[in-house]
Amino acid sequence: MHSGEVDLEALSGGLDLYRTLESGQTYLWRRTDGAMYGGAPAPDEWYYTVVDGAVVRVRSRNGVLEWESSIEADPLVRRLLRLEDDLEAIVAAAPDDPLLDEAYAAHRGMRLVDDPPFGTLISFICSAQMRVDRIHGMVSALARQYGEPVAFDGATYHAFPTPERLAAATEGELRELGLGYRAPYVVRTAEMVADGEAHPAEARELEYEDAREFLKRFVGVGDKVADCVLLFSLGFDQAVPLDTWLKTAIEEHYPDCDRGSYAATSRALRERFGGEYAGYAQTYVFHHLRTRD
Repeated sequence: MHSGEVDLEALSGGLDLYRTLESGQTYLWRRTDGAMYGGAPAPDEWYYTVVDGAVVRVRSRNGVLEWESSIEADPLVRRLLRLEDDLEAIVAAAPDDPLLDEAYAAHRGMRLVDDPPFGTLISFICSAQMRVDRIHGMVSALARQYGEPVAFDGATYHAFPTPERLAAATEGELRELGLGYRAPYVVRTAEMVADGEAHPAEARELEYEDAREFLKRFVGVGDKVADCVLLFSLGFDQAVPLDTWLKTAIEEHYPDCDRGSYAATSRALRERFGGEYAGYAQTYVFHHLRTRD
């Protein structure tokens, strides 16, 4: 076993691991007590994921981020949790805005994630009209049913399924796992990736709005899902996914940003949120509105 620690005080802006992994950005991590997205932090529990066959566990206690893995995972942990982001500078550069100031103050240390693109794509296809806990449950069920088992430290973990494994699943099987009408979307998108027709990672080389259009070729992917994939797995920090919570924010705080179409409204809110790191602002506002009541 490999293990290590990261001094949280050495990170610009620190790290709130609970908010980072349970703010609706990622559904590819799980928690050892099985209570992820249950509404309460549990600092003694491990969060874990499987990336390229390697198990990675992390937890935040006593001012340090602890990690354990089947590989030397310090670089991987830093990438997945974006520990090199200058969070203090990102917050300082944000526009002067009452809602944004409130959100940044309430959730200090929350970082964006950098998840694998295919798992992120399938996760957000599953997200349509679903609560975060239900989305996480569906994605975890896919991993248990179709993911490769990986032994580590006396336990068995499951990777997110490969495109080939999901492409071989039937709609009926996926419906039994709770995917409902999303089942055919998942199967067809997995087929597209498995057959080499397209891969979400290819969007990384495109300009932002072209990348969003590229991702919409996958079945079940519209503007919002495409923006989530761009923001949480492909490094497009300017992406501003417009979900129900952000539409509420527009109605109540930014009515002048409502331009009648997704593309125009998202562009206007992106500019209002400062452009380059507008996706950080979006994530803080989303989490703040979802949890403040």
